[in-house]
Amino acid sequence: MARVWRRITPEKRRRIIRLAAQGHSSRQIAAVVDLSDFAVRVVTRPLGGVVRKEMWQPSESRLSLEDRVEIRLGLERGESLRTISRRICRHPSTVCREVNRNGGRSSYGPISAHRLAVLRARRPKTTKLAAKPDLCRRVIADLEALWSPQQIARRLRREFGDDEAMNLSHETIYKSLYVQGRGELRRELARCLRTGRARRVPRGRIERRGRIPDMVMISERPPEVEDRAVPGHWEGDLLIGKEGQSSIGTLVERSTRFVMLFPLPRSKTAEDVRKAMTKTIQTLPPVLRRSVTWDQGREMAQHVRLKIDTGIDVFFCDPHSPWQRGSNENTNGLLRQYFPKGMSLARVTEAQLQAVADSLNGRPRETLGWDTPAERLAELVASTD
Repeated sequence: MARVWRRITPEKRRRIIRLAAQGHSSRQIAAVVDLSDFAVRVVTRPLGGVVRKEMWQPSESRLSLEDRVEIRLGLERGESLRTISRRICRHPSTVCREVNRNGGRSSYGPISAHRLAVLRARRPKTTKLAAKPDLCRRVIADLEALWSPQQIARRLRREFGDDEAMNLSHETIYKSLYVQGRGELRRELARCLRTGRARRVPRGRIERRGRIPDMVMISERPPEVEDRAVPGHWEGDLLIGKEGQSSIGTLVERSTRFVMLFPLPRSKTAEDVRKAMTKTIQTLPPVLRRSVTWDQGREMAQHVRLKIDTGIDVFFCDPHSPWQRGSNENTNGLLRQYFPKGMSLARVTEAQLQAVADSLNGRPRETLGWDTPAERLAELVASTD
């Protein structure tokens, strides 16, 4: 890598960063600068895959001190801003912004305006998280609670309204995590993100499951399940541990996104899954026991017995269609923050699973208007009493 870095000239490095800031992909940049895709990534990798526009110097020249002096002279002569802009070969809006930003027609001063422009252009600038310690501490606490940057940003907006001192965008949080050397968020906090990665990488996954007899397919599911208007319809799946030797059962209520977990420390046979799932479902009030949608895994082979024991209908997704259980797929992704791939789940206790479920149910969700699943479920249960 060091050898590749030495072959990239400073001019090409600046051009790579400039193109990345404009949104070009590494492959597009490589074709423009006549370098390999790997060489481009060598330059952008220390930036975490995110390039701030302020990291590069724009190629077009800025207003010079001479330009600003000419603007002042034109104002003294009573010329229009459009006339001044034509003389200094600038766009009229550039001159208009320059004058309005620095005292207006009557008080425009070229020296002070140029000094302020230099200060504004100085990089790097202090970021909002660095300038607001209280906001930074709140963001760090929420990240450590495994909230996503978007959940943090939306919840701050909801709690503090238009108070700009306690508001920021989720993109600001991502950039503070991804871009090395910013200092306001520790690099290791990137592990608190759902992906656990410190840079953005597109990734896909293919699901492959077997078939079981006597399935009632998702196409036969009542319309009330699809529109999420009626509570009590669940999506379920297994979270698999190290070498497939242990697992956790997951259930997500479609209307509130409320999560329930049950352990399967020894095996994931159909009988074990049925018994553990029956025990979990029977803790629910009847109004929340309507249906469950599962994939075509063999662990649900005893679905008929499950329906008899719990009174809950079981529907099965089409082959290779994990999006038909979108809420559950999303939840299983969130669970990997607590139970990473390759971790054995054999010794995970019910108390630990309840703590994880409480954490997930306490996270604000965009789809719930930034309410938490626990809040929505409490409202639902209260309305049925």
